[in-house]
Amino acid sequence: MCKLLRRSGKRYNRRSQRGAGRGLIPSRKDISERDPKVERKARIGDQEVNTIIGGKHQGALVSMVDRASKITFLALVSSKAAISVRRAIVACLKPVKDRVLTITADNGKECAHHQHIARALSASFYIARPYHSLERGLNEHTNGLVRQYLPKATNFRTVEPAAVMRVQTILNDRPRKRLGYRTPAEVFIGAR
Repeated sequence: MCKLLRRSGKRYNRRSQRGAGRGLIPSRKDISERDPKVERKARIGDQEVNTIIGGKHQGALVSMVDRASKITFLALVSSKAAISVRRAIVACLKPVKDRVLTITADNGKECAHHQHIARALSASFYIARPYHSLERGLNEHTNGLVRQYLPKATNFRTVEPAAVMRVQTILNDRPRKRLGYRTPAEVFIGAR
């Protein structure tokens, strides 16, 4: 009789179970395990990571923001596949590897290779709870700033890397009230 049902009696995994499929990132470290110092935004080296999807899902942009200095790193990727995102994060943060202590990302599957990223950068990688974007509020705010220059309908497959670097430079050279009207680049470089 179950074969006559509209869904053929398929049994679904609950996301909270171990083999839950699409909603489960293996070996994830929950944001609740993160050091309380990160929440205070008092030290440089605590990164927030997210992907910005292009119009009609054409390409993606990986954004990384330091919580204390507000310095932003942007990288174009052809898709939001975990391997592409992993390569982009490691390539952007490798030159400042000694300044990366923690990385916090959303619950998307594009961060499924978090262990590889953590190992490559010698950092701790934490995953925010689903539907809790405020746990990475600075990154969401920064994505909004990026959207001023690369609007929602932008096809990231046609955007030149030089244009992305120009946006990154504009954001890093913009004085911020929270930083005493210094730029993120000044704070990040000056804290060495």
